[in-house]
Amino acid sequence: MIELLVSIILLLGTALVLIAALGLMRMPDLYIRMHASTKAGTVGLGLILLAVAVYYPDVTVLSRVLGTLFFIFLTAPVAAHVIGKAMLDAGYPYFRGEKAGSVRSGESARADEES
Repeated sequence: MIELLVSIILLLGTALVLIAALGLMRMPDLYIRMHASTKAGTVGLGLILLAVAVYYPDVTVLSRVLGTLFFIFLTAPVAAHVIGKAMLDAGYPYFRGEKAGSVRSGESARADEES
């Protein structure tokens, strides 16, 4: 029964990490990519570590998992916020609503920027 529970938690965690990776590839700008990777990646890693803690019911494993979870949940969102703030201060533009996957030619994009 424990193996089934661990398998389900591992699959959920792996799916969230996969979603985070797809978000990095598919999202159009830095800010949205950071949001996708931080949220889904952090929760996915948390579920994977939870599965480890459930499968190995030992105090040493549990303490290491809790320490790692605390560190990840504390540092990943803060790091994403700091990177986003630095990019905003550097003038990195926001995504302005063009559909993902639509590629404009370089000349027409430059003409739009100049006007």
